[in-house]
Amino acid sequence: MTVRVVLADDQPLIRAGLRVLLADTADLVMVGEAGTGTEAVRLARDVRPDVVVMDIRMPDMDGIEATRIITGLPEPARVVMLTTFDDDEYVYASLRAGASGFLVKDMALEDILTAIRVVAAGDALIAPGVTRRLIAEFAARPAPAPAPAPVRQAPGNVTEREREVLALVGRGFSNGEIAAELSISVATAKAHVARLLAKLDARDRVQLVIIAYETGLVAPAS
Repeated sequence: MTVRVVLADDQPLIRAGLRVLLADTADLVMVGEAGTGTEAVRLARDVRPDVVVMDIRMPDMDGIEATRIITGLPEPARVVMLTTFDDDEYVYASLRAGASGFLVKDMALEDILTAIRVVAAGDALIAPGVTRRLIAEFAARPAPAPAPAPVRQAPGNVTEREREVLALVGRGFSNGEIAAELSISVATAKAHVARLLAKLDARDRVQLVIIAYETGLVAPAS
């Protein structure tokens, strides 16, 4: 399957580098590029890409608002935020806006390609180690959204074991680490995560992390 990609970044050099890289892949094809959030939204509507690689800080409309609009379309693309993680204070807001993960601009280009494939396949981008870094950065601050989101309640049909798994996902544990922590098999841990995705109507593992915080299963860092 060919993955259709839109690149949205106000830095021409970033777009050019990714454009060249995509041109050398058989399964990824660039169907548009944008220098502003408004252009990214227009392209998402017009060309219906599978994945939008989105910068956060852009003129006209920032990547967070563009992501919120794109993921709310009748046929939404999946969005991966492109950010300089160490000094970006809006990662949490971008995930709440519907992004499936984020890329760091100093990542190896091949890793970016792999990340695009992962997101296109319906999974979350954030690796366990990166999730822990992300949590440490954003968990203590509220999302910079126009209005605070209501606290979510886990449905009553979530079992006690599934709550334990959700808490560990919120702490950035991989399926293998969850299995070791709970003395279960990796396959069982994976099955618990799959059931949580279905029961909580979560798009991917990123949303499970957010839900773990919003339901109080994981306490924000003090």
